[in-house]
Amino acid sequence: MHTGLFHDIDFEKDQKWSGHLGIPFSIDRSPYYQLKIPIFRIKNGAGPKLLLMAGNHGDEYEGEITLTRLYRRLDVKDIKGEITILPFANFPAVMAARRRSPLDEGNLNRAFPGDEAGTPTFRLAHFLEHALFPRHDVVFDIHSGGTSMAHVPCALIERQGPPEMFGHALRLMEGLGMPFAFVAENGATAPTSMAAAARAGAIGLSGEFGGGGTVTPQTMAFTARAVDRLLLALGLVQAPVLGPHAPVERATELLALQSHAQAVFATRRGWFEPAVTVGARVKAGDIAGWYHDFERPELAEEVLRFPADGIVISQRLHTDSQSGDCLVQVGRALSRDELPAR
Repeated sequence: MHTGLFHDIDFEKDQKWSGHLGIPFSIDRSPYYQLKIPIFRIKNGAGPKLLLMAGNHGDEYEGEITLTRLYRRLDVKDIKGEITILPFANFPAVMAARRRSPLDEGNLNRAFPGDEAGTPTFRLAHFLEHALFPRHDVVFDIHSGGTSMAHVPCALIERQGPPEMFGHALRLMEGLGMPFAFVAENGATAPTSMAAAARAGAIGLSGEFGGGGTVTPQTMAFTARAVDRLLLALGLVQAPVLGPHAPVERATELLALQSHAQAVFATRRGWFEPAVTVGARVKAGDIAGWYHDFERPELAEEVLRFPADGIVISQRLHTDSQSGDCLVQVGRALSRDELPAR
């Protein structure tokens, strides 16, 4: 009664259902407290099985808003198959407007495969990887840059699973209609939701749909269109649920993020002044920005240079920076010749 994760989801019943995951965790004001995480299900007969997630990090709002709106608009008769929606996965982080949970300082996207006897974040990760992900064909975990980062809107997959599964993931990712997409190389044992989905036998899709701890009309439009296009591609619905949408303007440009050497990191306290914005096309050696030292203002600023050719995919929003902060990342162009045959 004092550990584990509890729910009353009926995975077999055709219905539109809302409920909660419960995680007991004693706190000072409530010794029998349970963390209650909203979860939704819509099922109508046999068909594709899709898990939609957001709030893996609490300060990333495009998915949280889009998925709750999707649930309100859908009815059982609208779908063929199963959709599970977890709009606020790390619920304490969402409520605190933080990346990590204030209950245990847990970063859910670094907690897989989890621990069923651990703190709430690790218990949730264990449930997702071992109980919920295996019940679904596809897991779509929606992210954005969060409070501290600007990010070019893009889709993401990891190079995981056998070639046929990776090829299917690639086709679904390109079908989301995002201007950019990148293939990450975090490895089969990574503590991320995408690696966990692969270990559970599901196709993992993700993406960074905005940034800055806010939403814009553009980022919301990208997110809604991507969700609808995925639902249509899987055959779960016959018409857009969140649309109408603007047409896709161009084919998705594929990028690779394979190494920490594609980023510039701070190695001391300083104040970062960027030279370009996300989405800029740069060459190795181009100026990425300037690093100022307010404690020694008589010294010239340090010139920072891009370590690789490519697209600026993310950039730190907070000027005040500490050693270890990632200031900018570059995604390199990924040739389809580098990918498995599809």
